[in-house]
Amino acid sequence: MEILSFLIIAVVTGVGMFFVGWFLNSRIGQGKVASAEKLAEKIVSEAEKEAQALKNQKIIEAKDEYMKIKHNFEKESQAQKQDFEKRRRKLETQENDINRRLEQLNKNENELKRFEQSMKDKSDHLQRKHEEYDRLLAQQNERLEKISGMSNEEALRELKENLTSKAKQEAAQMVKDIKDHARLSANKEAKEIIISSIQRTAADHSVETTVSVVNLPTDEMKGRIIGREGRNIRAFETATGIDVIVDDTPEAVILSGFDPYRREIAKRALESLITDGRIHPGRIEDVVEKARKEMEEQITQLGEQAMLDTGVHGLHPELVKLLGKLHYRTSYGQNVLKHGIEVAHLAALMASELKLDPVVARRAGLLHDIGKAIDKNTEGTHFQIGADIAKKYGEGPIVQNAIASHHDDVEMTSPISALVQAADAISGSRPGARRETLEGYIKRLEKLEDIAESFQGVYKTYAIQAGREVRVLVQPEKMGDAEADQLASDIAEKIQNEMEYPGQIKVTVIREYRATDYAK
Repeated sequence: MEILSFLIIAVVTGVGMFFVGWFLNSRIGQGKVASAEKLAEKIVSEAEKEAQALKNQKIIEAKDEYMKIKHNFEKESQAQKQDFEKRRRKLETQENDINRRLEQLNKNENELKRFEQSMKDKSDHLQRKHEEYDRLLAQQNERLEKISGMSNEEALRELKENLTSKAKQEAAQMVKDIKDHARLSANKEAKEIIISSIQRTAADHSVETTVSVVNLPTDEMKGRIIGREGRNIRAFETATGIDVIVDDTPEAVILSGFDPYRREIAKRALESLITDGRIHPGRIEDVVEKARKEMEEQITQLGEQAMLDTGVHGLHPELVKLLGKLHYRTSYGQNVLKHGIEVAHLAALMASELKLDPVVARRAGLLHDIGKAIDKNTEGTHFQIGADIAKKYGEGPIVQNAIASHHDDVEMTSPISALVQAADAISGSRPGARRETLEGYIKRLEKLEDIAESFQGVYKTYAIQAGREVRVLVQPEKMGDAEADQLASDIAEKIQNEMEYPGQIKVTVIREYRATDYAK
């Protein structure tokens, strides 16, 4: 019983514990559900709040984007509206302008029609007048032919002759006036520049000669110079290329040759042989060679001195030697080196007055005749040879052109070339600077007079001042003053075209009328 009671009690207790546990578990479950529901409600509430906030934010952003787009659209619309308005006003202006031009064109067209009609009326009127004029002119010509006894062709021919003569006189007078004005305005300054340059420079001039005299201590030395059967003199002439003339001149022998450079070598060699006293073919060759070397040193010194005198620097050594060699060259009796120095000074002074480069002008003037230093066997004119030499030794194009063009055979490319040509003419035309042979001088004067006498109206010509001036006497009844002035220009132009001469030639036309009567 006890065991049964214990079992019953245990069962009852177990059931009670079961119900108590179930009840407690139920209560706890309900509490958790309630808590979960509250948490869920809280999460939902917060989610709704966040969603609402996000929604509000997106709404605000959308409104901002809308406002921005709206603002840009309004701005673009406003700009397009302004552009449209501007174009509309421009079109209106153009339309108004076109309308005004159209009105003006219509007006001009109407005026042109009226003008055409007026011109047509005037043309008809002129045509009638012209016909009336022709009729009256024909009547007048018939009357004049009856009165004068001349036909229409004869009267017309005489009228043409009178008008032609008058036109020539007027043209000559006009040319004279133009030339006078040009001389006053242009030649004055040019003459001042040239005269100033000439006055500031001067060069010595040597006389051309083809012989040199060597003095001897005694006449016995002549026989030693000739040598046995003339072997010494033949050896000397062969070595130097110079003829030795032994004549009756006491205590002197003459060296003859057209090359001054060789003649100077021969003179030095002969003087050295006379001083030494040993004269034989072997010794002659040695002395001539020594004299030739001394001359090379001498021409180098002369070239350097010319550079120093003119202020020219940087010349090639070969050009320096050629410059010195010009000291022993002459042209119409004028020393070519001194002529080159004078041309350099003249060209530099004129270049300075004209605001050109005097250094280049001086260099070109010094080298302008460098081609004359080359042996005569070289082909070509001295200015062509000189230009080639200047190019070979590194001279600039301006200097080359000045050398090549100073005789007008090559076109000038620089004002310096013209200055060198002018300076060359000035130096060559100095009184006493140049001379020519008697035969050439007489021929030049005769040709000068013949050219002047070839013109109509000239009855006498005189070449004076050694051919520097030609005076032309004309017939006063056949030529007026203006025509005489034109004649001087024509003669001068013909002389320039047909003659070669140093310097310049003055042409003077003299028109003199003399009336003579006798008292009885």
